Amino acid sequence: MGEILVGTCSWTDRALVGSGWYPAGRRDPEGRLRYYAEQFPVVEVDATYYALPSARNSRLWAERTPDGFVFDVKAFSLLTGHPTRPASLPDGLPADSRDPAVLDAVWSRFTDALAPLRETGRLGTLLFQFPPWLKPGPRAEEVLADCAARTAGWPVAVEFRHPQWWSGERYDETRALLRGHGFAAVGVDMCQGLPASVPPVIPVTSPELSVVRFHGRSPAWGTGSKEDRFRHAYTDAELKEWVPRLRALADGTARLHVLFNNCCGTAAVDAAARMRDLLDA
Repeated sequence: MGEILVGTCSWTDRALVGSGWYPAGRRDPEGRLRYYAEQFPVVEVDATYYALPSARNSRLWAERTPDGFVFDVKAFSLLTGHPTRPASLPDGLPADSRDPAVLDAVWSRFTDALAPLRETGRLGTLLFQFPPWLKPGPRAEEVLADCAARTAGWPVAVEFRHPQWWSGERYDETRALLRGHGFAAVGVDMCQGLPASVPPVIPVTSPELSVVRFHGRSPAWGTGSKEDRFRHAYTDAELKEWVPRLRALADGTARLHVLFNNCCGTAAVDAAARMRDLLDA
């Protein structure tokens, strides 16, 4: 069985910081990360979706975490085709994801900034969360091929938000497409029965890594505010139904990252701790 690492999709979420989970005396940036890394072996960096990372921060993250701890780094919004604030781009570059020169510049800044994580073995994977309007078809396959070319030599995990990618007869095609690019597939847990619901499938497309992200089961997925979409406290029954599936998934890959994205107060860290205990039982 591959190694299973359980953590959350942020350690700096405002609701978590304000919840009291971090002990007194460990609520500054350094103290928070060091404390988090004592509790869990993996974390997702979501701030890199909103703004390009810096090499300084990457060095600090590496220095403040123990050997074996890894960061899954979310790709900057422009690199996944999401709307991007012009102010978040360097040197007055236009927020145009269709311009190869802009992508060249942004990708260079992105990878250069992450070099300290990669050099110290702290980089788990780059997470490309593609938008719900990226549906299966020739255009999407071009996007994935370009992503593969630009990320050659880097570990990459892909999460699709359009339900058709993993529905019915498309399932095998999607799995083959990701496998062909060497991308790890990201499985998800979310509320089912909504127009934007992605099926809770867990395909193995890379021998090195699989990722499952638990988004919560809020019926406001796809429609509500961020807090509404991710507000969910997992029950023991909901977590236990995933235990045999996660163990089976780990049998097919060297490492499995299980990440909780229901970042409202302590809901994510509580669920991650409980899932870790269930998997260890």
